[in-house]
Amino acid sequence: MILAGAINIIPAPLSVMEDKGSFKLKGNSISCDSSIGQNAKDAVAAFSAQLTLCAGNIYPVSQPSGLAQTVKEGKAKGIVFCVDPTLKDEAYHIRISKDAAIIEASSENGFLYAIQSLKQMLPVAIWGNKAAEDQKWELPCCEIKDKPRFAYRGMHLDCSRHFFSTDEIKKVLDQMAILKLNRFHWHLTDDQGWRAEIKKYPRLIEVGAYRSGTMVGYYTGPSDNIRYGGYYTQEEMREIVAYAQKLGITVVPEVDLPGHMVAALASYPELGCFGGPYEVWTMWGVSPDVLCPGKEQTFTFLCDVLDELCEIFPGEYFHIGGDECPKDNWAKCPDCQAKIQELGLVADEHASAETRLQNYVTSRIQAHLKTRGKKIIGWDEILEGDLEEGATVMSWRGLSGGIEASNRNFDVIMTPTDYCYFDYCQDPAKQESDEPLCAFWGDLTLEKVYSFDPTAGLNPQAAAHILGAQANVWTEYIPDDAQLEYMIMPRLLAMSEVQWCELKNKNFANFESKVKEFAFPRLELQGFNFRNK
Repeated sequence: MILAGAINIIPAPLSVMEDKGSFKLKGNSISCDSSIGQNAKDAVAAFSAQLTLCAGNIYPVSQPSGLAQTVKEGKAKGIVFCVDPTLKDEAYHIRISKDAAIIEASSENGFLYAIQSLKQMLPVAIWGNKAAEDQKWELPCCEIKDKPRFAYRGMHLDCSRHFFSTDEIKKVLDQMAILKLNRFHWHLTDDQGWRAEIKKYPRLIEVGAYRSGTMVGYYTGPSDNIRYGGYYTQEEMREIVAYAQKLGITVVPEVDLPGHMVAALASYPELGCFGGPYEVWTMWGVSPDVLCPGKEQTFTFLCDVLDELCEIFPGEYFHIGGDECPKDNWAKCPDCQAKIQELGLVADEHASAETRLQNYVTSRIQAHLKTRGKKIIGWDEILEGDLEEGATVMSWRGLSGGIEASNRNFDVIMTPTDYCYFDYCQDPAKQESDEPLCAFWGDLTLEKVYSFDPTAGLNPQAAAHILGAQANVWTEYIPDDAQLEYMIMPRLLAMSEVQWCELKNKNFANFESKVKEFAFPRLELQGFNFRNK
């Protein structure tokens, strides 16, 4: 059961039992089981260093022999990190008495999450960068048993419409880690800019990474005619992967195909149906110009690009987009029509021949990525027509795509616009309020995000295919770091409880109180911009 009191952790733990008294940190040491894994050891060392800076009188981490037996016999003293192989992946167990704080987990992420929970039980100064020895540096006596509801807990960031530095991405990753999210979906390519360096195709960053202007205002607005762009070198992408991995976060790259490819077409116009000329898009919306699947060189290009990125991103998933792909050009293109004839693709009541041509693209790319040890994720349009076994569907156009996919035995990540699109306005008054310009008027308040249940309306068999949920941050109208952070927070706090907490432990009134009393001071101290009402 959850008891109100000193335990104000976001996302709320599965089970909390509070006791009287507290464990005083001053004068106590930190010991660590030698078998917990290097990533977890590094996190424990960082926690020790932060305590030493902020609280003072904390000793370096030791790795004594026989630690597990000492814990088992109830003789442990100080702060102890110890492996418990019986706990599930990402689960952790905290037991705090007046004499010891014992933290157990079976996986590295379990220890990372336990540390985040410990920090949320300490004075907010633990998130600072200076000594605060006047604070009450102690942990409340309690027992916490915790594990996530969903295995996939993600946030997406569109760096194509607007470009964000690696420093800002790291700042966002830090917030994700505090909230126990474990997937960063990195949208690297789109009509408005190609952001990933590909050695074999240098024009992708020489041409495709820059546009001649950016739309002013909403969809009917003019261009500002100011050159805009940027890209990530392969070294910078590896840097982000390594930084995220230290935080327990896997990066899921996205190369959106075969639509949303104007930046690539501007770089290599021969990949289009009619050879262009093309320019990197200065507009928002959906371009009619897409890759030509009737040309074999299109697949050579895609496989080359994906191969270079697979070397950089070691995670099991690769997102291939698949959304919003107009097929008017394919209907007119001799190469596409010849490919349709060659493959024997026939329209029926379920799909046009051109839709089945996109199925062919998806299937072929899926097969290629499988040779690189990857599983594909695609937006829910990949359900149209045929879809090969092993694909994961990201449901964005409401819940229906995810429900259909789960009923067809595909794994699903729920990210419907109504609950998960953080480019939507946070204020019900929308543009009549002081809310900054957003990509959509939408009405996505903190409470509405919190109300989301990714398995609503599903029977247990279908619900088992819901891997988790994801917040999406599209950046047409998010031009700078301050606005990016404002749109993320505090709604990511709500999403973290959607992703982590069992339904029985969710309570919006309690959550809102924790946000205002504990999360807002932390965000302010960390210099992370947020909506404070």
